[in-house]
Amino acid sequence: MARFTPHTENDVREMLDAIGVETLDDLFADVDPKFEGELNLPPVLSEYEALREVDARAKENASGLPIFLGAGAYDRITPSAIGAIISRGEFLTSYTPYQPEISQGTLQSIFEFQSIISELTGLEVSNASVYDGANAVAEAALMTARLTKRDPKVAVSKGLNPRYREVIETYLVETVELPYEDGTTDFSNVPDDVSGVFVQSPNFFGIVEDIEAASEAAHGVGALSVAVCDPVSLAILEAPGNLGADVAVGEAQPLGMPLMFGGPYAGYMATHAKFVRQLPGRICGETVDQDGKLAYVLTLRGREQDIRRARANSNICTNQALTALAATVYTALMGPEGLREVAQLSISKAHYLADKLQDAGLKLRYPNAPFLWEFAVEMPDVKRSNEALLESGIVGGLDLGDGAMLAAVTEKRTRDELDAFVEVVRNAG
Repeated sequence: MARFTPHTENDVREMLDAIGVETLDDLFADVDPKFEGELNLPPVLSEYEALREVDARAKENASGLPIFLGAGAYDRITPSAIGAIISRGEFLTSYTPYQPEISQGTLQSIFEFQSIISELTGLEVSNASVYDGANAVAEAALMTARLTKRDPKVAVSKGLNPRYREVIETYLVETVELPYEDGTTDFSNVPDDVSGVFVQSPNFFGIVEDIEAASEAAHGVGALSVAVCDPVSLAILEAPGNLGADVAVGEAQPLGMPLMFGGPYAGYMATHAKFVRQLPGRICGETVDQDGKLAYVLTLRGREQDIRRARANSNICTNQALTALAATVYTALMGPEGLREVAQLSISKAHYLADKLQDAGLKLRYPNAPFLWEFAVEMPDVKRSNEALLESGIVGGLDLGDGAMLAAVTEKRTRDELDAFVEVVRNAG
């Protein structure tokens, strides 16, 4: 038996007998193999040899390079205190706090996360996070269908992160694309049969969209308005709840989570109190115990593990408690002024880079649209520019595949790094 498999041969034999098959291979007898022939595998290694091989390969990775790649995940400063707190055993090993009498710390951390998200979004209630931003957007699409009692069909813009749209469609939700010109979306002709209208601000190209216009258009056809927002941007922009949005969702990664090859991150969801029972996942609440002392509990759990599957809001079976805790610690450390300063530094540095690139003869894709810390810049050869940047120890922006690079600038970038970026791109031709 395998070293880390807990079943004995007798255990396996007993289970096979109960199923009615002779061997483990019989379990897969009806599965058509997709590969024929011999696998070209390396020789068997001992545990020590395997770990040494992995370590050697890991050392080939470059680390500590300035990163201008954004498109949904951003290279921001992560205070050391975050790692110190979330690595504590009581948080690291916690899973689902079903028993409030022994889970007060975890429940409070989730409650604080919800409170932070509600304050940033201007909406009364937030859930205990979902898997990531794309997941939050897709769950919001299903939520709008349940609330409007319409077929799951939503209006989205080209300005919505394409990865988010792919996940929406994976959930079998139909999408209708709204006109997109000069960097912003036209919400004047929203179809009257959609359940939701999605607006991302800042959008995928870094540009600030008109959430209020999207909300008015949605309500005009009896649909709900869903705002997809970078939480850091909400330190300086008006809260979506104050602009008519019914639901606010997004990726919490910018709040103290380092880039981790796509995750794990944490998605946030917030809405009005009247829609609270349609939020997926779980919601923590604050109350008092029998002695009148402050206490925290799981208030709502509208998910398929707790109620009949047919009545569940979604199949979200957990929440990203540890990464949500990182976001909570980060926001508490920053405070309103610190979070605002992070946003302002990112904006000023991004505009510095944009100005320098234009001075170097390059053009912004949307020169007249207001952007924060991300923008599309046209280049003769984006692939060559990114190769030259990497050769110079810089991770470039996202190749949009149409002659433009999407560059992201955070508070972490220095003037020397920004100037070096411009110099390399100018010389790359």
